[in-house]
Amino acid sequence: MKEKITNLINENDVCLFMKGTPDSPQCGFSMTVSNLLKHLKVGFQGVNVLEDENLRQGIKDFSDWPTIPQLYIKGEFIGGCDIVKELFEKGELKKLLTEKKII
Repeated sequence: MKEKITNLINENDVCLFMKGTPDSPQCGFSMTVSNLLKHLKVGFQGVNVLEDENLRQGIKDFSDWPTIPQLYIKGEFIGGCDIVKELFEKGELKKLLTEKKII
């Protein structure tokens, strides 16, 4: 599972492990992060952890972070909903995405 997660993160500049899909989020927190990325016009890979219980637990173990969603940008773990929301509100998420040449 660790190898699968590593590959997903490395193959996608912006990877969001979430409950549901970007078009059909299954929780409010996943919807919030997905919508913030869409607002910034960021192309991202949504990974639905509800499709695989091993993946759902695996991403928590991988990041040592207890909650979903989890956002990775260019291989770096950014955080969950509260952190991403705070970064967005401060303009730091857009700055980070610009620095990483994603937007």
